[in-house]
Amino acid sequence: MRRPLLVTRVGSVADIHAARRALAAQQVAAGGADAALITSPPNVRYLSGLVSSNMAVLLPAGGPAVLGTDSRYAAAAERDCPDVELVVERELAPALTRLAVERGYQTLAFEAQHLTVEQHSALAAQPGAPVLVPLGRVVEALRMIKDQTEISLLATACSLTDAAFGRLIEAIEPGRTERELAILLERTMVDLGADGPAFDTIVASGPHGAIPHHSPGGRRLERGDLVVIDCGARYRGYHADMTRTVCLGPPEPWQRDIYDVVAAAQLAGLAAARPGAVVGDVDAAARSIIEAAGHGAHFGHGLGHGVGLEVHEAPMLGPGRTGKLQELVPVTVEPGIYLPGKGGVRVEDTVVVRAAGPATLITTTRELLVL
Repeated sequence: MRRPLLVTRVGSVADIHAARRALAAQQVAAGGADAALITSPPNVRYLSGLVSSNMAVLLPAGGPAVLGTDSRYAAAAERDCPDVELVVERELAPALTRLAVERGYQTLAFEAQHLTVEQHSALAAQPGAPVLVPLGRVVEALRMIKDQTEISLLATACSLTDAAFGRLIEAIEPGRTERELAILLERTMVDLGADGPAFDTIVASGPHGAIPHHSPGGRRLERGDLVVIDCGARYRGYHADMTRTVCLGPPEPWQRDIYDVVAAAQLAGLAAARPGAVVGDVDAAARSIIEAAGHGAHFGHGLGHGVGLEVHEAPMLGPGRTGKLQELVPVTVEPGIYLPGKGGVRVEDTVVVRAAGPATLITTTRELLVL
């Protein structure tokens, strides 16, 4: 199941972003709009390469795109995005909508999942405003399938996560607090070269392990605890995600039992994660094993999700979810069992969907680590 993934870097950065914009523009044209206003930050970064807290793209159905940012990031935009026209304004959506009017665009698609009702109303009220139509999640759909450069960045983020976790294991012992270990893990990621954590690290010890998204606090680890550690490094914008569960001292029978069930469920989910598989069926492959063991009520979240410029992005693997997996789509597979008042187990890997079977980007052992 643990197949190595060979990645190569192809094309210049400018070429990669230009190709992405061309594909997105085709979708804009297919939807009947003259142009699209892209305002979701991960989508703008995907199409332009710019890293900014204030950015947007005006993407015509035909013709060159226009990147907008404010004066704080203008120099970075000129350096990193030399192949696109640049507009420097503070309020970007109105500025790019005015530009759309000036260029005669009659219909402007917008990202309804990001633009607020207030912002939409302001754009629609502009003199001569184009007809505003929802774009849909066009860019998110393009982002699902990763190119080799993206997979390489994800692989590096996962490698940094593995390395940081390996160092953390040496520090886990009774008496350390959850928060202390979470901070140590995040600091180690940065020391190793990560931009920072991909999300707030979860360290859930003892009964706290029954809370899937527990926030680490002052509880001190005790002998006999199961400890759930959910973590990931962020590297050049790409997010890793892994979870391992360790035991402080020899596991009790109930702890070993639920760990073995979760491990088997994860293997079933990984085996099902092939191109063409319906995402709901992938979830069902793992969930059925947990249900057969009598713990269906103790697994309340979906099996996994896509990862990339966001730590949670399409596709979502969960009960009843539709859509099919495709080649070169990175996803997590993370079943769990959570017993209120006692503790829990989760095992999670980031993998890339391949026809020969998922290629794992995480190398830390899936075996129960007894410390």
